[in-house]
Amino acid sequence: MTDTVALPASADGGEGFTFNLPAIITDTHHEAGERFMEFFAATIRNRNTRAAYGRAVSSFLSWEGVSGLASLRDVRPLHVAAYIEECCDQVSAPTVKLRLAALRGLFDWLVRSGVMDGNPAHAVRGPTHEVVRGKTPILSASETRRLLESIPTDTVVQLRDRALIALMTYSFARVSAAVGMDVEDLVQTAGRSWVRLREKRGKVHELPIHHKLLDHLDAYLDLAGHRDQAKAPLFQSSRGRSGALTGQRFSRHDAYSMIRRRAVTAGIVARIGNHSFRGTGITTFLLNEGSLEMAQEMANHSSPRTTKLYDRRNDRITQDAIERIRIE
Repeated sequence: MTDTVALPASADGGEGFTFNLPAIITDTHHEAGERFMEFFAATIRNRNTRAAYGRAVSSFLSWEGVSGLASLRDVRPLHVAAYIEECCDQVSAPTVKLRLAALRGLFDWLVRSGVMDGNPAHAVRGPTHEVVRGKTPILSASETRRLLESIPTDTVVQLRDRALIALMTYSFARVSAAVGMDVEDLVQTAGRSWVRLREKRGKVHELPIHHKLLDHLDAYLDLAGHRDQAKAPLFQSSRGRSGALTGQRFSRHDAYSMIRRRAVTAGIVARIGNHSFRGTGITTFLLNEGSLEMAQEMANHSSPRTTKLYDRRNDRITQDAIERIRIE
């Protein structure tokens, strides 16, 4: 082991990653270590993707089939294919596809950088995996209302939690975009209130604020006292049990822990998490005769196929329906 790559965590709670460069990299080419680090630091902007790709590459390089090779140039398609085959028996198809994508991306970069002569992962096929229905548990409209109404409104932390859940539900916001907001991302234009979300791949997405969400945000900011601090994080962490806000950004990990606590208190059986409210909002919108095209635009999806993954309108098989299967 020689050089170490340290990739920092993001402000919204994205994971950091530390990578020790093994000899197979440093012995490949005099610039291999630097080019390797550039792949992660310069070509991947999303820190969570960067960490996931880092773990995937680390898994491959530590695999016994390649760990004994003298150089990356000795890696052949057969090595990659055998590794992927072994992964298919150990992890889910989406994880296998992610690992293969990471290897293809890394080797492509090293080929373009002159470190390698060819991409040994290019011709390797991953497992077939087609998703037509998302797995994230979502809530019905009545369950969401029960959850929001179960949160007391006596303290600023309680108001923060209610406002954050409402934001993810009414705007379809991803949790990273929600906790990444600053106060200035609540925009007033032509007498209307808008929410500005910074989504994946640097996209900035704006949409009008639902009147109920606006009520929850106003109640939170009125008590929090940082409405006039444009650059301050909108959702802030709290200091222990004191209930005082720290001025620091609330992380997505904190948000998940909060949601789990609030769900248990509200008697929600489903193991919901941060992403559940995106699916809840989209499904509720579609159930109320919203169009798929508009849901796609509101969710800032590049393809309607992605939006359909959140559409759970057909998840309505009831016990009464099952009992209609009469055999006797």
